[in-house]
Amino acid sequence: MARISFESDYIQGCHEKILEALVKTNMEMLSGYGDDCYCHSAKEKIREAIGQHDSEVFFLSGGTQTNQIVIDTMLDSSEGVISANTGHINCHEAGAIEYTGRKILSLPQYLGKIDINDLKSLVIGFENDKNNAHMVAPRLLYISHPTEYGTLYSLEELSEISDFCHAHGIGLYLDGARLGYGLASYSTDVTIKDVARLCDAFYIGGTKVGALIGEAVVFKKDSLPKAFFTKIKQHGALLAKGRLLGIQFDTLFTDDLYFKISRHAIEMAELLKKVFIKHGFELYMDSPTNQIFVILDNSVYDILLEKVGFCYWEPFDADRTVVRFATSWATSENDINTLDEILGNL
Repeated sequence: MARISFESDYIQGCHEKILEALVKTNMEMLSGYGDDCYCHSAKEKIREAIGQHDSEVFFLSGGTQTNQIVIDTMLDSSEGVISANTGHINCHEAGAIEYTGRKILSLPQYLGKIDINDLKSLVIGFENDKNNAHMVAPRLLYISHPTEYGTLYSLEELSEISDFCHAHGIGLYLDGARLGYGLASYSTDVTIKDVARLCDAFYIGGTKVGALIGEAVVFKKDSLPKAFFTKIKQHGALLAKGRLLGIQFDTLFTDDLYFKISRHAIEMAELLKKVFIKHGFELYMDSPTNQIFVILDNSVYDILLEKVGFCYWEPFDADRTVVRFATSWATSENDINTLDEILGNL
């Protein structure tokens, strides 16, 4: 039996329609740096999808580059970004934010999410501190949707956070590396238009949602950092062959492909949960998106890993470990059935 993997949602190449589009357009002579017909078309399709026709859209090659550049350019040297202590920028980006000289101000997390009361305490505490001239000012809030634990903010939570941030002069930036999977969840009441309306900046993840590479950063018109295009190049993240990103997003936002393949991943995740429950495994939490967290006995961990790819997450106790299984746009029912068979033979 061939080894299967649920290690992440970017272990395969790209959706076949994207590959077809890249091949079909391969020999076209197009201007560089994103100034081509496909990039322009993709931007217009994104603006239409989010309901913000005056927004600014840029294409970047990956999530870490996107987070680093957006956060760096939305802040100055005396300002910091607020994040949950489990936030991706705080845990899994190798200090990329700190490398630019921007400080991360961390808050407690509740299954990956920030609580509005903790946010208020930090911001109002800074505002009332008579020595705040000696402190890093909280001027940007970073959240991800879904979070590192696959959890989602409700529309009420996101609206309350947005209102508070804007009342206190704080920008709201949403990491959408897996945004498609969040929007496709059966448990969400947040739409992409809500995200665009409530956030100053966010990105639409492509790398994890069907693209070969690429993320689309969206700014409200009044939130665009000065000389952002130039600063992308200063960070070494500007592709000369920008067409490669534009063609992919133009394809993803044609005939709702982005949303259709995201829903497929959610459907596969629901099947995956049922398989684990069927075989008596305990879920760490009932994630509503494509990341499924399972508690494994340490004695089972290495045995299962020989046959199935998955991701270590964190220790649960002395004898058990939390692991992550991720579905994606490319997960098949055959993959789920194979896992079912493997678990049945443990």
